Amino acid sequence: MRKIKYKKGRKLQPYNLEYTGVHKSHESEMQLFVYDNFDLSEYEDFKISDLDKYINSQKTNWLNIHGLNNLELMKSIGGHFNIDNFMLADILNTTKRTKLEELSDTLFFNIKSLLPAGDSDNISVEQISFLIKDGILISFQEKRSDFFIHIRERIRTHTGIVRTKKADYLLYILLDAIMQNFYITIENEEDKVEELINISKNSADPIILERIEKHRDNFNFLKRSIIPLRDSLYDIKSIKDDNVFNSIEAENFSFFTRLHQKSLELLEQIESDMGSLESASNFFFSAQTHKMNEIMKTLTIVSAIFIPLTFIVGVYGMNFEFMPELHYRNGYYIVIGLMFLVVIGMIIYFKRRRWF
Repeated sequence: MRKIKYKKGRKLQPYNLEYTGVHKSHESEMQLFVYDNFDLSEYEDFKISDLDKYINSQKTNWLNIHGLNNLELMKSIGGHFNIDNFMLADILNTTKRTKLEELSDTLFFNIKSLLPAGDSDNISVEQISFLIKDGILISFQEKRSDFFIHIRERIRTHTGIVRTKKADYLLYILLDAIMQNFYITIENEEDKVEELINISKNSADPIILERIEKHRDNFNFLKRSIIPLRDSLYDIKSIKDDNVFNSIEAENFSFFTRLHQKSLELLEQIESDMGSLESASNFFFSAQTHKMNEIMKTLTIVSAIFIPLTFIVGVYGMNFEFMPELHYRNGYYIVIGLMFLVVIGMIIYFKRRRWF
């Protein structure tokens, strides 16, 4: 499992491309959709040299690449589309944070997609990158996954307006699908935190505190992943009138504004959930303190009961020859009875004072 924290970025030379992710066993595959409002063509298992034959500049083109460990393929794609080597390096270096930039005629966007890692408390991380160049959207995924299955079906079945829009709208719905994974991850974390709170009410196992800290790390990681996404979406939202992002049509800026609003909602939810975690942690420590106080109260009461008994035993344990009660025939029974009465009296007193 990937450790849930950002790694320190490796200092790679931009012309020495190297994939730094963990999905190195996945073979690289390509899939191409070429569509408009009236027609759709779908291609798989083709060579880079065939792209000129399949791509139609009059239609929307979506080239999706699964698997980034084939460096020769990545170099071929970069050469075919004249992609700057710095962008290719950012695509292959999965330690990079989310970023948005437009260089010349290329819009580049990379993002972290997060999902719960099975039944564990870990989070699965995958970097997904997008390029829009000359009306062609190229997406790079570390491995084959089902993030965009419903979008492919919408394209195939002509559902919604996706077939009537260009590559910038396709980028919007792909980013929206990734952001849905944030909601799924946060909801999964919330369910586990609620479970922890319920367990902590009946158990003082220290493992509960370890799990609380683990989920706190998870929420911090989610927050660190969403903040740069929020900033990137804000850049699109705030400079739409400056014609900075030429790859995005003016009528589609409102869609990216919606994504920015979603990122704010996600951050607000994370802040609320971290408050719940803080409450869970405080409740755990309060329960531990209360339990310790109960133990100390019980021990104190037992000690208080035995203090006068110890005094009586200490007095009659002295080896003086002339002690008044020492030669009483029933002295032993009198002392035992006195000690019993002292114990009963102290218990009644403690009960009336509600000390236990």
